[in-house]
Amino acid sequence: MDVIDRINELRNERGWSINYLAMEAMLTQSTLNNIFNRHSEPKISTLRSICDAFGITLAEFFSEEREADKDAELIRRIRALPQDQKSGLLALLRAMK
Repeated sequence: MDVIDRINELRNERGWSINYLAMEAMLTQSTLNNIFNRHSEPKISTLRSICDAFGITLAEFFSEEREADKDAELIRRIRALPQDQKSGLLALLRAMK
């Protein structure tokens, strides 16, 4: 997957428009429009701003392990827990919010 496809994947997961991403990343709309319309790879500083907007690191951006894979693993591990540990985990998660 190329960089622009990955940006689009993350953007679509969140339901963000290109303009909303520009606002969240504190980039101009023309910067992002140029990247998408010309299919040109962004500068590393631009990509870092985009990652910050998504709440991920550059390493996570380029990682082959996707968020959906992590979610699926988390669900599998939770289902395997005994009921008392599930209750304890739920209490911990509620306390974290």
